[in-house]
Amino acid sequence: MATMKLDVVSAEEEVFSGTVEEVIAPGSMGDLGIMPKHAQLITTLKAGELRYIEDGEEASLFVAGGLMEVQPHVVTVLADTVIRAADLDEAAAKEAIQRAKDALDGKDPEDLDYEALQAELDAAKAQIEMIHRIGKSLR
Repeated sequence: MATMKLDVVSAEEEVFSGTVEEVIAPGSMGDLGIMPKHAQLITTLKAGELRYIEDGEEASLFVAGGLMEVQPHVVTVLADTVIRAADLDEAAAKEAIQRAKDALDGKDPEDLDYEALQAELDAAKAQIEMIHRIGKSLR
């Protein structure tokens, strides 16, 4: 089976580096399926699940923001945030949603950074969706 190298890096650390058969990434315009020998591209990422198949097994990481570069035999993900699936915390994501809602309710509109609040809401919602999908697939 054909393979390619996948590198996933956040601002803090290299989270994954290995040989994979397929990558499914949350592109800003929709999910992207990447196979070995894929055409070259660069795209932005939205908050969501980055799935990959390694040795026939599917694995997941949560990514939020950043870029993905695809070369025929190398995929590089430079994400603002990367969280291993096992480290996702539904309670923390729900708290982030509540914090964003509270900020919208109690602040002067001129003091709000709507883009940052929207990014925080999107990331928290995507984390909860991923937790539920993974939980359902494990049952």
